[in-house]
Amino acid sequence: MPQKRILTGDRPTGKLHLGHYIGSHRHRLALQDQYECFFLVADLHMLTTKNTKEDILAIADNARAIVLDQLAIGIDPAKVTFYLQSAVHEIYELQLLLSGLVTVERLQQLPTIKDMADAAGLEQIPYNLLGYPVLQSADILMPRAHLVPVGKDNESHVELSRQIARRFNNAYGEVFPLPEPFVVGGTLVGTDGQAKMSKSLDNAIFLSDDAATVRRRVFSMYTDPNRISADVPGNVVGNPVFQYHDYFNPNQAEVEDLKERYRAGRVGDVEVKEKLAIALNNFLDPIRERRAHYESQTGYVDELLYEGTLAARQEGQATLSEVKKAMGLTGVWNRVSRGAEKRRKRNP
Repeated sequence: MPQKRILTGDRPTGKLHLGHYIGSHRHRLALQDQYECFFLVADLHMLTTKNTKEDILAIADNARAIVLDQLAIGIDPAKVTFYLQSAVHEIYELQLLLSGLVTVERLQQLPTIKDMADAAGLEQIPYNLLGYPVLQSADILMPRAHLVPVGKDNESHVELSRQIARRFNNAYGEVFPLPEPFVVGGTLVGTDGQAKMSKSLDNAIFLSDDAATVRRRVFSMYTDPNRISADVPGNVVGNPVFQYHDYFNPNQAEVEDLKERYRAGRVGDVEVKEKLAIALNNFLDPIRERRAHYESQTGYVDELLYEGTLAARQEGQATLSEVKKAMGLTGVWNRVSRGAEKRRKRNP
């Protein structure tokens, strides 16, 4: 039985950080052994909110950084197809063919569209942002993916893809499997304790940060604002330092001891942060080693993206062929071609 497929990806807006790892990429490490994996560099999606010339010129470097970050955490290049969305033209064409299966009203019902517009400071929703979920459906259906890892806030987008696939299959014949959402959990608050980790908010620890940078960022972290000295009992719940300990410090006995002493006012923030910095650097050290290994191979990441994009194009061509055949579009062109050929033979 053929291996089932997974589709996921990232917008190329910058390097990956610990929040990306917790929210998505740690799950990819497990899924790569169970599915045939298609990992998309979603540069067309980036254009919905970041479309200046400078943003576009940065895509190639950011795409390399995203792929390198994934290799560094342990993604096996032999198990994954990395590809550049904008270079797979079949995705554009599939989006157009699928767009007739969904209404504007249905797209406007998706809360994420307004949220994205608000986050980008857009007073009105542009056409490409409203069509974002249809393009996402084309991403999913192009390789005929069976599973789509998403955060809870994007689960509705996979449901839209299922609806579009179902409508296509009912109207024209079975072409697409119905993709299943795989809701991944985990949100990491930024070092400022105010919002989730984000490059734009300068509250992130990146997977590519060196040990000194990690230590500096840890020691700048927000903790309990009501704790003015080490002998004052502190709150563990909602304290970013302890959230990071829970995710990244494998020494659970040490973490529980720190929590107990923190609640009792018997440990200072310095010790808690020092042990977190050690735990984070221990976590990142093997990632740094793998990064150095791949960085030493000049052009390797470019080659992965290039070969993966060619493979994705082949998948797209096969899917489009099935789609057009099911819709009858292939027959339209064939009839026109035969008519033109007959005329040429009559009038050489």
